[in-house]
Amino acid sequence: MNTAGTADVPACMGLDLTPFRGLRYDPDRVGSLSAVTSPPYDVVVRPDGLLHLESADPHNIVRLILPQAATPGLRNEQAADTLQRWVSEGVLRADAEPGLYVYEQRDDDGMCQRGVIGALRLSEPSEGVVLPHEDVMPHVVADRAALMRATSANLEPLLLTYRGDGSASGATAVVERTAERPPLFSTTTEDGFSHRLWAVTEPADLAEVHADLAGRQALIADGHHRWATYLRVRGEHPSPSPWDYGLVLLVDTARHPLRVRAIHRLLHRLPVADALAALGDSFRIRHIDGPLPKALSALSAAAAEGNAFLLAGDGTFHLVDRPSPALLARTVPADRPEAWRTLDATVLHATLLDHVWRIPDVPEHIAYIHDTAATVAKAERDGGTAVLMHPVREEVVRDLAGQGVTMPRKSTSFGPKPASGLVLRSLGL
Repeated sequence: MNTAGTADVPACMGLDLTPFRGLRYDPDRVGSLSAVTSPPYDVVVRPDGLLHLESADPHNIVRLILPQAATPGLRNEQAADTLQRWVSEGVLRADAEPGLYVYEQRDDDGMCQRGVIGALRLSEPSEGVVLPHEDVMPHVVADRAALMRATSANLEPLLLTYRGDGSASGATAVVERTAERPPLFSTTTEDGFSHRLWAVTEPADLAEVHADLAGRQALIADGHHRWATYLRVRGEHPSPSPWDYGLVLLVDTARHPLRVRAIHRLLHRLPVADALAALGDSFRIRHIDGPLPKALSALSAAAAEGNAFLLAGDGTFHLVDRPSPALLARTVPADRPEAWRTLDATVLHATLLDHVWRIPDVPEHIAYIHDTAATVAKAERDGGTAVLMHPVREEVVRDLAGQGVTMPRKSTSFGPKPASGLVLRSLGL
């Protein structure tokens, strides 16, 4: 049986990346390819960003990954109907033959990231093939699973990384020489990133990629909830089936290092004055003049010495650092590695959110926002508190994941993230 909707590939103990028939926008049926793309669903700043994307083009992918309706059931039904209509109308077309896809992103600063998109055989964390590094929220997994069931599609690729040997061999060699050919398309999105995509269909190239990745291990850089969704929905279908695989982008970070950025918190119902008052003398608090880049520089300097957070929302900035060792000893679990106990995200959730501010980690109280300026602006507009974070180093993330230790959710933001809408995977093909 053709388990990935592709040519049969034997299972392996490492990464099993297989070709598939990509579902892609017909450029003649949309205003522009840049107008139909979107950031990943959890990066879209709602509602402003959602409305902006919806108005960019009537076929923007956000109508599939973030459908809008009165109830979850109606939202998922709407996404399924929209996907089916776009396919029947030829807005989305399946490629004629299965392939992998080389994907490149560039920005104006000279950054270039290349990787390969394919259908990856799913594995449990205990198997040590694909390593998660963050916890997930069950309600988000349930929401994504319902959407995936309704559409029978992987609508956007996860971002996974692996460490090659630094040379242009194996999968990396295929990626690099493929990028020398004319692409299937090239487009530039409004964030300044240019995107190019190529199909890899030659049997020799596919075999070279497969053989190289078969002995490798990957880290989930972005998409923990979607990976957990893949696993949940896989368990609902007898194997073998197309549900045994999920859509991913694999990047060799020895060749193309990713950027690691922080994900900030917006505390909807906690004014800055109340947040500061609750800290008492358990943290050092310093007023930091703006603008934002200056305040972030102060956060970076403080983070080099220990846990540090920047609070905003009242028109200025407050640097919070040097937590009381006694407070940390009482509130941070002691049964984890020191690298986990000293994470800013650990101290934020275990000490500040759970103990000091007593704020439950639910959407009504906390929003997770990638854009720093947007987090501050929303806090100032809504009267809440923005908690700005400093990024974690990639080696810390990889080390903890290798130990089987997950970080608090939304601890990191690896990027650049693949744009949604460039290639989809229908499980019915």
